[in-house]
Amino acid sequence: MKVLLNKNVPKLGNIGEIVEVKNGYARNYLLPQGLAVAPTEANLRAVEAAKARYLEEVTREKAELVAKAEAVRGKEVTITARANEEGHLYGSVGPAQIAAALAEENIFLDANYIVLDDAIHQLDKYDVQVRFSDEVSATIHVWIVPAHDEDHEDAGDLPAASESPAPADSGALADDSAADADSDG
Repeated sequence: MKVLLNKNVPKLGNIGEIVEVKNGYARNYLLPQGLAVAPTEANLRAVEAAKARYLEEVTREKAELVAKAEAVRGKEVTITARANEEGHLYGSVGPAQIAAALAEENIFLDANYIVLDDAIHQLDKYDVQVRFSDEVSATIHVWIVPAHDEDHEDAGDLPAASESPAPADSGALADDSAADADSDG
């Protein structure tokens, strides 16, 4: 059975194409879902008009994505994270943290656009791909730097536990032990 596609159908065809499919597939899926219609002259004109609108929309969306890509291309963001002495992070940095760091610089992206093969687990500079579509992408630079924990810095000002002054009762204990020594001897 030949049908005229109203919409793009993966692995079958694009809007405006006339394709040959099995009768059951057309009657039970394509036609009821509104994905295809019978290839009549009136339907051909209607689908061609819909195809033109669809192509205009795709062109407009692509232009917007290209503008977004140009806005972020080459941007550098810095993310602070807690790490050990070797530079291994205690957690990891993923797309959500990168999107949040970009948002702090008034660049608002969906975290789904940020492409990482694996979460970041090491302090370093990373070139991260931001893919808006199959055809539009940009690269940003992400610096992962160690967080300076204020609690540990403040703890350096306090005396260590071994340097703390003796409790007030320790003098009384010393006097008792001296009295015990006197009574024995």
